[in-house]
Amino acid sequence: MGPVVGDEATWLSEALGLELASPASAPLAQRLYRALRAWIREGRLASGQRLPSSRRLARELSLGRNTVLAAIDQLIAEGFLESRPGAGTFVADVTFESVASRSGETRPLADRTPVGEAELSSRGVRLLDFCASLDDRFGAFAPGVPALDRFPHALWQRLLRRHLHATPTPWLDYQAQGGVPALREALCDYLRLSRSVRCRPEQILIVQGAQQGFELIARMLGDDGDRVWIEEPGYHGAQACFSAAGFDMEPVPVDAEGMSVPGGAVGGASPRLIHVTPSHQYPSGVTMSLARRLALLEVAERHRAWIVEDDYDSEFRYGQRPIAALQGLVDGARVIYVGTFSKVLYPGLRLGYLVLPDPLVVPFRRANARLHREGQYPVQAALAEFIAQGHFSRHVRRMRDCYRRRQARLREALAPAVARGLTLSDGQAGMHLVAWLDDLETERTLVARAAGQGVTLSPLSRYYLREPGRPGLVLGYAGAHEHEIERAGSWLAREWAAVTSERSCR
Repeated sequence: MGPVVGDEATWLSEALGLELASPASAPLAQRLYRALRAWIREGRLASGQRLPSSRRLARELSLGRNTVLAAIDQLIAEGFLESRPGAGTFVADVTFESVASRSGETRPLADRTPVGEAELSSRGVRLLDFCASLDDRFGAFAPGVPALDRFPHALWQRLLRRHLHATPTPWLDYQAQGGVPALREALCDYLRLSRSVRCRPEQILIVQGAQQGFELIARMLGDDGDRVWIEEPGYHGAQACFSAAGFDMEPVPVDAEGMSVPGGAVGGASPRLIHVTPSHQYPSGVTMSLARRLALLEVAERHRAWIVEDDYDSEFRYGQRPIAALQGLVDGARVIYVGTFSKVLYPGLRLGYLVLPDPLVVPFRRANARLHREGQYPVQAALAEFIAQGHFSRHVRRMRDCYRRRQARLREALAPAVARGLTLSDGQAGMHLVAWLDDLETERTLVARAAGQGVTLSPLSRYYLREPGRPGLVLGYAGAHEHEIERAGSWLAREWAAVTSERSCR
């Protein structure tokens, strides 16, 4: 097509003017750029076609010339337009491929069907099997959510501002130290005193949350097809990570003493990794007995397997001191201790840590620096001061009291249902209770009815890898206000009674 002249140029200006007149929040230069770019991609402006001059476009579109030039310059920079000195601005000689449809017709590239799940990798499809809906965590009883309203925001902001303003210049560069030394030292002191963890500061690697820690462990210690023992029921985050890594997951049943440790290989294959939550099993809430812990350490040594000890909420025990970590029971144990600040402080902090056996320290630190790039050093420094000044321990004590009260309020609200036969977990620790149900139909019915009430009910059966899982409800209480707990708990007690009555009348 030849140059745009006369009425054709006026038509172009009028058509662009109509598009720019439609309501939009983007700046005019950006909107003009998008309109011209779309016309070129769709073929409405053909290769070799000359555009009206910037002055004419500006005049006929009632725009500033600088606005028009900004849009044209961006299209020239991206290769959609080309400027020919003395001749003007032309559509570049670029052909957008067409895609043959099943009927034999062709469709422009811009009209292609959006990428669907069928085009994901097998790893991606496996991962989505463990991913909840993006809004599943909202509402009463969402598990794993701390009391964000009780976090000392003002104090934390003061510490954060101080360290942001005094950030050393070297911290702006790439880092490979394993984390701010002051934070690793503060964590080391805290873990030795409160969790009986055996470690030195050099063994601690700061990561961006426990989930990233699991991913690093999977990359560094396992290969596709390796066996991993995982608790049944167990934590979705670990299941998702190990499944996406291509591991062969072997569910190991959990009973009143925790993971029922197999005496030998399961299914003819030795484990490479063993994921456990021994201090407070997730989601059942049981504590692994000492005999089981010692047996697990012995099995790991025999199989040359690595135990991944996930200590996600051990600070919150009611009525007794926190249970000592599995990692500290014997010297040289094949245990990687994983901790997080998401539960005790707030999830958006995105900080966790690994306590690594000596042979893994350097390889993990190098790999983490390469894959994930250490960062947030001012935030880490603020957290180190938060711990060193005693604010962390005080916050844990306050949250322990808060969660004890909130759990008591939930038990009060559910008392009428308990009196009629509903069974709750003992709740000696943690941020949730489990309500055990008689059948999967009751579980499905309650979850469906809760959705319309703004209540988040997490079905226990989803935490099982093998079907059918045991029916029940995982009821988080830490992140809900007491009046919200009372409302939702009373609703659940009434609804459980109604569903139970309906089923008994059939």
